[in-house]
Amino acid sequence: MTMIRRVAQLYVLFLIGLWILPKFFVATVQPDEIGVRQSNLSGVAERDFGPGWVMRIPGIHKLVTLPRKYGHLHYDDEDNSLPIRTKDNNTVVIDVSVPYRIIENEAWQLILAGNHQRQVDGRQLFERLAEETTVSVLRSELAELSNADFYKTDQRLRVAEIALGRLNEKLAPLHLQAERVLIRAVKFAETYETQLQRIQLNEQKKLLDEAQERLAQEQQALDNYVQATNAQAASLEQRLIERRARVGRTYEVGVIDVGVDTATGSARRHLEQFDAEGRKALVSRAARELELDGAETLETLDDSYLLGIRNIQAETLEYGRRVRAEGDGVSARLVAEAEAMVAAVQGEFDGRINALLNSAAGRAYVAWKSAENVTFDSDLVFRSSDGVPAVLRLREFTEAFMGAR
Repeated sequence: MTMIRRVAQLYVLFLIGLWILPKFFVATVQPDEIGVRQSNLSGVAERDFGPGWVMRIPGIHKLVTLPRKYGHLHYDDEDNSLPIRTKDNNTVVIDVSVPYRIIENEAWQLILAGNHQRQVDGRQLFERLAEETTVSVLRSELAELSNADFYKTDQRLRVAEIALGRLNEKLAPLHLQAERVLIRAVKFAETYETQLQRIQLNEQKKLLDEAQERLAQEQQALDNYVQATNAQAASLEQRLIERRARVGRTYEVGVIDVGVDTATGSARRHLEQFDAEGRKALVSRAARELELDGAETLETLDDSYLLGIRNIQAETLEYGRRVRAEGDGVSARLVAEAEAMVAAVQGEFDGRINALLNSAAGRAYVAWKSAENVTFDSDLVFRSSDGVPAVLRLREFTEAFMGAR
């Protein structure tokens, strides 16, 4: 039990030590602060400490904190005005703000220079130096503007950028850096303000007139461009129509001049009269009118390109009609010959049939076929002239059928 009690006491003492020791040997730097450690032995540590814990030994080290966030210098026409005398010797009140901050990793140099000391008004020395430097630079640089320059945005912004660069040059030895020079408003004396507004209005009207003039010039240029484009498009369209007509005519009627000879096949007859040079000239002409080029293309131009679609269609139609007429003639002749052969065979067949039927056997056959169609009453009657029933006179009927009587 004594051992357990001793272990528990040591654990409690350890926890108390963990709670007390940071209070004496560790300082805390907040997220919006920059920490700089001073030593009574070695002086200011040449580094900035970020947010977190910083080790220090009581009686030897001291942790000084500076603001990490931006400071703002405001000058307006109410509590803290900044009057500027322009190049035209008029006084203007500037509503301006300048955000600034300590340069990264140079807070220790600021403390080394002693600019962190508190002043009577509660501000630190670097804040007062930043304000004095800012006022001096702004009054020096903005005084380069004339009355008219203050309401010219481009000119005002340009001078503000120059002032920012000049201000940072002055603030760099103080280990400070300005972010922007923000000019929010400009106010002249009341008597001059009305005149200045009139000047501004005239200036705006002048700018409006210049803009309208440029708009008219651009509109005129646009109209000229549109008209030129429409004219060019019409010209190109007309040229395209002509090209299509020329190419279509060449495809339709070919390149062979047949003169007044418009009979079917005249173009081919004229083509057969050309020699090799004449044919080559025709091929070149066809390639030119069909807008074809290249040696390989010239070799592909056969008679169909030279004759044209219409001539080939006419030849095809004429050939079809001629072949059909010849075919119809051959068909009619063959049909007539076949009918004659059939009639001859039929006549010969009929003659042979008649000869066979005229013989004794034929007459017997005819009699036999005729007898199939003879019927007798089932009752004997004696209505004949000689009083003998017809069924009893079969011999007479047979001889009559065979032509014996």
